Amino acid sequence: MSDIAISVHHVSKCFKRYRHPVDRLKEIFWPGKNLAESFHALRDINLQVFRGQTLGIVGRNGSGKSTLLQIIAGTLTPTEGEVNVNGRVSALLELGSGFNPEFTGRQNVFFNGQLLGLKPEEIEEKFDAIAAFADIGDFIDQPVKTYSNGMYVRLGFAVATSVDPDILIVDEALSVGDEAFQRKCFSRIHEIQDRGGTILFVSHSATSIIQLCDSAVLMDRGEMLLEHTPKMIVSKYQKLIYADSATAAHVRQEIQQLKAASEPKNMLQKVVSRRQQNGQAPGKRQSDYRDYYDPNLVPDHLVRYPSRGATIQDPHIRTLKGKRVNHLIARETYTYTYEVEFAKTASHVRFGMLVKTVSGFELAGASFLATSQSIKHVEAGTKLMLEFQFKCMLAPDVYFLNAGVSGIVEGEFTYLDRCVDVAMFRVQPCEESCGTGVVDLLVEPQLTIASGQVHRENRDGISVG
Repeated sequence: MSDIAISVHHVSKCFKRYRHPVDRLKEIFWPGKNLAESFHALRDINLQVFRGQTLGIVGRNGSGKSTLLQIIAGTLTPTEGEVNVNGRVSALLELGSGFNPEFTGRQNVFFNGQLLGLKPEEIEEKFDAIAAFADIGDFIDQPVKTYSNGMYVRLGFAVATSVDPDILIVDEALSVGDEAFQRKCFSRIHEIQDRGGTILFVSHSATSIIQLCDSAVLMDRGEMLLEHTPKMIVSKYQKLIYADSATAAHVRQEIQQLKAASEPKNMLQKVVSRRQQNGQAPGKRQSDYRDYYDPNLVPDHLVRYPSRGATIQDPHIRTLKGKRVNHLIARETYTYTYEVEFAKTASHVRFGMLVKTVSGFELAGASFLATSQSIKHVEAGTKLMLEFQFKCMLAPDVYFLNAGVSGIVEGEFTYLDRCVDVAMFRVQPCEESCGTGVVDLLVEPQLTIASGQVHRENRDGISVG
């Protein structure tokens, strides 16, 4: 069996657009006369998705994401190129796709189940589980045209994942569900991942892409600009959408130039290797650790937004005594600081910081959001220093920092400057901590002996009664 689940070779899709509906009829009566404009939704897409891989697809509205998914799912045919899909595909595309609005939810379950390759008796066996997952109550026996958007998605996702698909395609549908249902959906997606299923996931949620996906692609204007790690793709996507009209073309070209050197699989291996190296060294006591600065601990990929009137300078962490550090001691207090120089006069200025994990998950941060915290007016030539004091309640690992300043310049509220992965730091272990996961919650477990005897070890490994 091939390791490749989906293979897309030089796929393009061109639609005809008519100024007037009657122009379609005119073309029939006047053969050879072309009254349509060509719109290229996809241009020369090449992509391979391996079995067990979860691929995220990001891009602005109209970038071709949904068209590509429909071609892979088989609901659209490409104008040029070839698509090979190995395995049973289940797709949750645009809202309500595949549902007959006049049929009840129950009837649509059986109808869609058969389209996905299930026999009526198999659907009957799965129906109670499908209805329980959708959790729409008596509406299961009401016409689908009476459903809310959330009900559409609940039933659609329940049916799509009930067939144990080899390949699951999800196109932005989960964004309309409530939080409880989204948790159920992500749990189901994790189940599919655990059994080796392949997933194509389209979302505008950067956090979801980073948490769920192994790799990601960035699409824009029907082209695939870049394939890389989710963290890299999300950062480039955010830089692209926030670029103004004067710099957007340069940002797009900059991203395309990275395509030749893109090695998402190697990058993933590097991340795994780096995370394995961040564990606690055996036999080392808390008193042996010290906070210090390592000039070699710098991010590989700094992403900087185009400046729109301000420049962030010298972001770093220091101790309360003012010493610059990037190796921190857990449970100690530090200050993250940077300077901002204003080249243009700005108003309603706000500042922010963000801490992210190696995978790019947004872990914690702070922002001057309230009106009372923002600065109403800053003159050009002003230089400000920002300080964010925090207590390092993180598990041993490597973390990344963002810095940002926003405000109104020339009548527009926008990022005046933003730096993604501008600095990084390593957290060293705390011997007193018994926490697991990423955040240290200062858990203090208590053990009470109800009866009998137990033996425990002290810090030197000596058994005591």
